[in-house]
Amino acid sequence: MGEIVKLWIKRAKGGPMDAVAEAKLVAGRGIVGNANQGGRRQVTIIDERAWADAVRDVGVEVDPSARRANILVRGLDLENSGGKILRLGSIVVRLFAETRPCELMDEMQPGLRAALKPHWRAGAYGEILEDGILRVGDRAEWV
Repeated sequence: MGEIVKLWIKRAKGGPMDAVAEAKLVAGRGIVGNANQGGRRQVTIIDERAWADAVRDVGVEVDPSARRANILVRGLDLENSGGKILRLGSIVVRLFAETRPCELMDEMQPGLRAALKPHWRAGAYGEILEDGILRVGDRAEWV
C-alpha cells in the first residue's frame, strides 16, 4: 500500500503546475481546473522512487513538478501497470499506459527525458472511474 505525496493542477497546456493539498476528480472528466479533460488521459501519476532513480541518473536535483504529472505516489510501482485499477483515497482510476517523457523534460533539465524512459519512470495515465476529493496523505492501493 502507498500514499499520495503531492498533487498538482495544470491550469493550461504548457502552463505552470500548481501544488495543491486537495483536488476534486470527476469520473469521465478529470481533475477540476486541470487542462486535460475527458479522453483517456484524465490523470497522470508518477512514483516517488522512480522519480528519485531518474534524478539520480541525471545527477542534479529536479523538483518532481517538472514531470508535469498530477499525482506523486509513494510505495506503488507503476511499471507495467496498464490495465490495472488503482484506488487513490476514495477515487478509482483505470490506468491505460505509460506516460512517455516528451521533449519538455530536457527543457527542464538536460538528460531528464532519457533518464525517465526506463521502467515507466515517467509514470502512467488513466481515466477516473469513481470521483471524489483526493488529498495529500490519502492511501493509494491496487484494487
